[in-house]
Amino acid sequence: MRVVVAGATGLIGSRTVAKLRDHGVEVVPASRREGVDVITGQGLTVALRGTDVIVDVTDAPSRAEATSVEFFGTSTTNLLQAAASAGVEHYVALSVVGADRLQQGYFRAKAVQEEQARRSPIPHSLVRATPFFESVDTLSRSTAHADGVHVAPVLIRPVSTDDVAAELAHVAVGLPLFGVLEIAGPEEYRLDDLTAKLLAARGDLRGVVTDAHAPFFGTMVGERSLLPRTTAHPGHETLTQWLVRR
Repeated sequence: MRVVVAGATGLIGSRTVAKLRDHGVEVVPASRREGVDVITGQGLTVALRGTDVIVDVTDAPSRAEATSVEFFGTSTTNLLQAAASAGVEHYVALSVVGADRLQQGYFRAKAVQEEQARRSPIPHSLVRATPFFESVDTLSRSTAHADGVHVAPVLIRPVSTDDVAAELAHVAVGLPLFGVLEIAGPEEYRLDDLTAKLLAARGDLRGVVTDAHAPFFGTMVGERSLLPRTTAHPGHETLTQWLVRR
C-alpha cells in the first residue's frame, strides 16, 4: 500500500507519517518542502502517481474565516481532482469536532472541506478531532487582556496529537468509512479551568477571567459545541502525561 500524506511536515503530519510507517506501508510525505503545493497544484500529479490512499492533514495559514475557507476550498479541490486522475482509492481528511454545528470561522472552513469530500467520487473517511493540547496552549498565550486571560467556560476534551495521528493511520490502512469518525481526549475539562492549569504548568502568573463572550479561535461556541458525540473514540494521553512529555 502506498500512502501520501499531504501536509506531512506539520505538527500532526509528521506524527501521522511515523504512525503509518509503524503499519509497514510505503509512506510518501507531500509538502512544499518536497515540491508539492496544494494551492497551486504544483507537484501533485507526480506525488500521487501509483498512490492507494491520501491522508490530508494540510492546514490553513490562519484561523480567520475568509482565509481558511479559501485555503480549504482550493486545496481540497486540487487534492481530490489530482487523486481522481491518479486512481486513488481512499481519501482521509482530518477535520474538527463541531464542523457540523458551528457554521462560522475555522469550523465553517472545515465544513466546506468535508462537503467536498462527500461530493467526490473517491471513497472517503473524515476524522474529526477535538482541540489538541497544543491548540489550547496556543490559545492561552494569545487571549490576554489587561486583567488576565479571557476564556469561555465551555466544555472540552483535549486530545493528544499522537493519539490523533494514530487514529488517522489506522483509518488510512482500513476500508473507507464513507462517513465520520470522531476522536477525543480521555478527560473532560471546562476550558477556563484547563487554561489555568496550562498557565500554572509553565509558570505564567496571569489570571484567567471566565468570560462567556470570549471566542475560541475567533468563533463563539456554546457550552457543549466542542464536545464529540457519545460514540467518539477515546484517546489515551491525559493532560498530566502530556505535560510530562512536553
